[in-house]
Amino acid sequence: MKRLSIFSLLFVIAPVAHAKESAGGPFGWLQDPTTNTSFAAMLLFLIIAIWKGGLIKRITGALDNRAEKIRTELDEARRLRDEAAKVLADAERKQREAEEHADQLIAQSREDAKAMMAEARAELEQRLSRREALAEERIRRAETEAAEDVRRAAADAATQAARSIMRAQSDYFDTAAGEIEKSIS
Repeated sequence: MKRLSIFSLLFVIAPVAHAKESAGGPFGWLQDPTTNTSFAAMLLFLIIAIWKGGLIKRITGALDNRAEKIRTELDEARRLRDEAAKVLADAERKQREAEEHADQLIAQSREDAKAMMAEARAELEQRLSRREALAEERIRRAETEAAEDVRRAAADAATQAARSIMRAQSDYFDTAAGEIEKSIS
């Protein structure tokens, strides 16, 4: 196809170049009837050769093939663009889901921390109340033991006083009995 184009160009240029030399002037070849006739014959020959040789069909076929290739490339580009848009949308959706999940985890962690703090406070209060109850129980025992010690001491003192009184009275009793014996005797 390139060869045919080159040969046809040479056939067209040759009469024009020859006519330019003979006529003298830039468009002198238009005034020469031989050059005009040969140029028209050459042009007619080229048109018939192109038409009969199927060059038009080849050119239009090549253009159609090129257009189909471009159309296919455009369709592929659209498909790739749509696929990229889907991937981007999917990635954005996954990012939103990950952010929501992270927010949920943070909220759950805060709730768990609050629950753990409340549980720790309750446990601390229970420990303090148990220790307070144990301390109160120890105080009660100490008071009871002190009261018992005071009672024992009071009982011992009372016993001692009773013994002293009884000794004093037994001395009186012995004296009285001795007097009664004396008087009886």
